Amino acid sequence: MRGARITGWGIAMPPEVVTNFDLEDKMDTTDQWIRERTGIGARHVGGMTSDLAAEAGRQAMKKADATPDSIDMVLLATTSPDQTCPGTAPTVQDELGLDCGALDIQAACSGWVYGLITAHAFIQMGMNKVLVIGAESLSRITDYTDRGTGILFGDGAGATVVEACEGPGELLGWDMGSDGAYSHILYADPGDTLKMDGKEVFRQAVKAMIRSTNAALDMAGLTPDDIDHVIPHQANIRIVESAWKKLGFTLEQTTMVLERTGNTSSASIPLALNDALAHGRIKKGDKVLLLGFGAGMTWASAIVDWQAET
Repeated sequence: MRGARITGWGIAMPPEVVTNFDLEDKMDTTDQWIRERTGIGARHVGGMTSDLAAEAGRQAMKKADATPDSIDMVLLATTSPDQTCPGTAPTVQDELGLDCGALDIQAACSGWVYGLITAHAFIQMGMNKVLVIGAESLSRITDYTDRGTGILFGDGAGATVVEACEGPGELLGWDMGSDGAYSHILYADPGDTLKMDGKEVFRQAVKAMIRSTNAALDMAGLTPDDIDHVIPHQANIRIVESAWKKLGFTLEQTTMVLERTGNTSSASIPLALNDALAHGRIKKGDKVLLLGFGAGMTWASAIVDWQAET
């Protein structure tokens, strides 16, 4: 049996930080108001998606001891590409000096989990190493004078190398889904900024998290009690808390970097994964749930049996 596992990881964050106090000068808000409703204290802004993606990818490849000629595919999840056309993944492929396929994935905040699952499928078909990146420059499509959206979004990138291995590999269960009937609750038209119906996003996000988690658990033959660590999309602490009440997870077993990154869409889960690994919260043999939800609406979850030494 041919499986796959994550062997390398890395991140990139632009140096400029916009705090809640900075936003007080741009809109009718306060640091306390933002923190109480979202859990966010600051966000990084600046840079192009391709540059952030390439830096995160470079770090992940170094961690995995992966040479440029060993990468068989680049999967870049982003909802803020450099250009409408061409895709941003080929730019990243060129910046990293790779000779392989390169594909953009547009599944909004679920995109990196979509990419992780897709990477496992590519490896089952014969590839050996796939670079999976989530990268965003959402500040280019965010109105920082709008209290409904400007308090939320930031920029950044996270990347992982997914590598073939003997045996079943790390992926125990997964789920991907979408419901285009809710595309109107979070969107950005060409040339415009993000628009959001916050209350409806909240309701649908909680439902999607519960539905997708249960589907992945069923596939893996596990229960919530079997999960050691959870890394959800970093959108809003209240969304996570509401879903956790139904699923039985705790914040103690959850990695949240939302307070200092804001919502970085497809980059948020790999950013949080890197943080959990850097602080020793995930150990070899842990069952880890990676859970995304976002515009589309889309959702995706993956349960992995963590196999890399941290």
